[in-house]
Amino acid sequence: MLNASGISAAERVYGEVKELILTNEIPGGELISEGEIAQRCEVSRTPVREAFLRLQAEGWMRLYPKRGALVVPVTDREARDVVEARRLLEGHAVRTVVAASAGLTTLTAGLRRNLDDHRGVHADDIARFSRVDAEFHQLIVTAGDNEVLSGFYTGLGERHRRMTTASVHRDPAITDRILADHAELLNRIEQRDAVGFDAALERHLTTVHDIPGATR
Repeated sequence: MLNASGISAAERVYGEVKELILTNEIPGGELISEGEIAQRCEVSRTPVREAFLRLQAEGWMRLYPKRGALVVPVTDREARDVVEARRLLEGHAVRTVVAASAGLTTLTAGLRRNLDDHRGVHADDIARFSRVDAEFHQLIVTAGDNEVLSGFYTGLGERHRRMTTASVHRDPAITDRILADHAELLNRIEQRDAVGFDAALERHLTTVHDIPGATR
């Protein structure tokens, strides 16, 4: 049965629990139960079970009968892989924009608006901070005008958000570093310095996400 907004109970639970995972309100490694979530979302266990199955299929959870659902933590390997993929996609997009010049003005204007918005986000609003952060990088990839790569990057966006919120929970002061780094990335794009952008992006990602073994 659908509620007044047209969203099924299972869909709503799925969205709420996934957001809790992405914002690290439910951290990786934590075991949660159907009953706990059913009570929290004020639904029966059936839609919770459906939502858990979907989250397991997407790799966010691992279900254990009669025990509950384990939120799969971000491994060092996954963090390195996500960062590497982001470097490749964002670097490619910037080289494309810089070489063609088309879309450069639109991109920099969009990034500047995003940065202004980001600076206005309250430090305690980690969920919104991580969303605006992800939007900054998505703008860059979208400007590369490759729908396949842009679509792939959108999928990385959720992993990106989860890693960012984990970093902010670990060190709230990292928000200042993120804003400063974004300003530098914007400056590199405005200067059409694709090489400098690549170097700045690598420093940004490895430092913000504390990638093991990375050179800062």
